Amino acid sequence: MPSSERLSEFAAIVAAGSISAAARSLELQRATLSRRMSRLEEELGVLLFHRSTTKLVLTDAGQELGRRARRIAQDSDDAWDAVRRMDNVPRGRLRVSTVGVALDDLLVEFVADFPEVSLEVIETSRVVNLVAEGIDVAVRFGPIRDVNLVARHIADIKRVVVAAPQYLEQYGEPESPEDLAAHHCIVGFAADGGPAKSWPLLNGDRIPVAGRVAQNGVRLARGAALGGLGLALLTKPFVRDDVSSGALRVVLPGLVGDTVAVSIVFPERDYLAPKVREFVDRAVPVLKAAYADE
Repeated sequence: MPSSERLSEFAAIVAAGSISAAARSLELQRATLSRRMSRLEEELGVLLFHRSTTKLVLTDAGQELGRRARRIAQDSDDAWDAVRRMDNVPRGRLRVSTVGVALDDLLVEFVADFPEVSLEVIETSRVVNLVAEGIDVAVRFGPIRDVNLVARHIADIKRVVVAAPQYLEQYGEPESPEDLAAHHCIVGFAADGGPAKSWPLLNGDRIPVAGRVAQNGVRLARGAALGGLGLALLTKPFVRDDVSSGALRVVLPGLVGDTVAVSIVFPERDYLAPKVREFVDRAVPVLKAAYADE
């Protein structure tokens, strides 16, 4: 079985983009590191990357091992650091997957308060695999089906269909869910990676939709709706101010939409790094305030 040291070296190669660059960062001879990687491939019985003089390209097996090796290497660094210092000060890289604007101020504040933390923010509505993609904390909408995640429930919020007045003036306001077939709908992405093809109805059914804009971030959906590009299905707290000001109007109320759970999740593990614990403790009240009932 390959050692954790080999995994750390492979993670360094993936991060650096080449064996030469990784060797310099690890203070190893390039030939030594290259031999170790060849031996690792032999032990695993798979090819991890295609070598060339100009570019290192990971195979599918290499990409999978790279994601997991990065997580293992980070956990190892965090564990050694915690044992060495035992002061519970957040430090190290913190990777956060979020959507919307609720945590923007907190993210800036967190980096300012903890100079030893480096922050990576992935903004997407896609359901990310936290362990495989090396994510420390994520804001998740909908049910939590992964038993390997710890989830702290924030709120249950409603999603509604909204549109700008100028769009409704041009195309008319839909009077029934079936009317959506004749409208431009700003959609997200389905589990298969393609644009979503339906929206939920409050009675539990779904209605087909289509449009010219597909996106995986709610900011773009909101912006497209405000720009008059079509109808968008968004959470009520996110568009509350737009609806109050008249910039957006709710359409088909009581017919189209649903209620989704908002949670903050992180991988379950014996050792919870101070950076994760502190961030979650700060994020929960911020999210609760942002997604409070009207």
